[in-house]
Amino acid sequence: MAHLLGIDLGSSSVKVSLVDSNGGRVLAAAQSPTKQELKINAPQAGWAEQKPELWWKHTEKALALLSKNHPLTEVNSIGIGYQMHGLVLLDDEGKSVRPSIIWCDSRAVDLGRAAEAAIGVETIESTTLNSPGNFTASKWAWVAANEPKVLAKAVTAMLPGDYIAFRLTGERNTTASGLSEMVLWNFASREPAYAVLDHYGLDVSLLPPLVPTFGPQGEVKHEVCEQFGFRQNTQVTYRAGDQPNNAYSLKALNPGETAATAGTSGVVYAVTDKQKYDQQQRVNTFLHVNDSEAAARLGILLCINGTGSGYAWLRRTLGAGGVMPGYNQLNTWASESAIGSDGLLFYPWGNGAERLLGNSEPGATIRHLNFNRHGAPEMTAAIQDGIAAALAYGGNAMGELGAQPTVVRAGRANLFLSDRFCQAFSQLTGAPLELFATDGAQGAARAAGVGSGAFADHKEALASLEQIGGFRPKAELADAYADFFGRWQEVL
Repeated sequence: MAHLLGIDLGSSSVKVSLVDSNGGRVLAAAQSPTKQELKINAPQAGWAEQKPELWWKHTEKALALLSKNHPLTEVNSIGIGYQMHGLVLLDDEGKSVRPSIIWCDSRAVDLGRAAEAAIGVETIESTTLNSPGNFTASKWAWVAANEPKVLAKAVTAMLPGDYIAFRLTGERNTTASGLSEMVLWNFASREPAYAVLDHYGLDVSLLPPLVPTFGPQGEVKHEVCEQFGFRQNTQVTYRAGDQPNNAYSLKALNPGETAATAGTSGVVYAVTDKQKYDQQQRVNTFLHVNDSEAAARLGILLCINGTGSGYAWLRRTLGAGGVMPGYNQLNTWASESAIGSDGLLFYPWGNGAERLLGNSEPGATIRHLNFNRHGAPEMTAAIQDGIAAALAYGGNAMGELGAQPTVVRAGRANLFLSDRFCQAFSQLTGAPLELFATDGAQGAARAAGVGSGAFADHKEALASLEQIGGFRPKAELADAYADFFGRWQEVL
């Protein structure tokens, strides 16, 4: 019997799942940390950093917890999902030369805007489909411009998931999908985007070689196998950014299929076979996990940075100096408030530069707060509704590219654990919401089975995926939500 291991590296925690390759049943799961989110360091306003070594430390802890419930001796392939767009720079000994500049960091916005003007919209539209914006290539360019002595120590530039694979295997590599999220992939010629590299003066030799998204990516080192009890010859056989991986875990593989998540950030991700370009860069197009020369598969991604992070802020704030409420308590409070939260409005722009708003960083806003009328229920409901409204507002941009969601799939996790949020999301987007018992770690494990040949294809890998509920827009709620959304957009 072979087991499949999935690792999901987020900016809040590392989750791991063990899946049986005979039927895809989940055997065990764990995460680290368990009681609070990983810290995001902000040395200056608009900055966001984490140390890659911290990710590995919590990967080790999560795997140790997992092995307490189920031995890992039958693991023969590993899949990795990871927080997108982060920059990891390694020296020749494999040590990071500086903390990773992660996805919600906004220090490179001006560099990205200048690069877009210099490279030209026509070139971008025909090659990368995305402006360099605030993506990984621009963060790399920021280090080159501001920390040249630090960059001089680096011999490899990679993504967070590439780093976890490196710690497992000792091999430095990345994927085409990874290059696309760095905005270093030329969709037309299917090679690195040399126009971006040349503009920034970045050394292409720092990019590691490509490996397939599904397939052998490196053999796990002997000492790592000994540490966790893996079989010798265990392989890493899959790797993808968290949003393409989340879409995979929800069986969103073909044009017209849409996935959503509401963890630290909130994302709607629509699969297409067309190369779509949003000149305003409110939404972005990346290679999907099953893209090939024979059958193009791309993902149009809408991201709202401050979703789960906003909810976590509320939880910390309400619990400051006392007992911190659990998320179940927050969801209960939210359910007690009427639609519209008695006039209270929330805008979740408090976690870095928002692509939807032209990479501006206005900060989160709470409007119409009345000390005599509004308490924990109204505040909690307003934050949920404001997040749902932001996702629905962004859906309009997706609609302009022909990707307006008609049905959305999501895991029953994070904010989608709240019935109120689920109803608000469905009501405001106008799309039925299908909920599944899965997450990114499970998806990465099943994908690893495809990469290793344990599953014949994606259909077999995802056959055990179970829908456990759903929500649809309700006619009797239409007027109340339309009134709320109108007021929310007026202030925006």
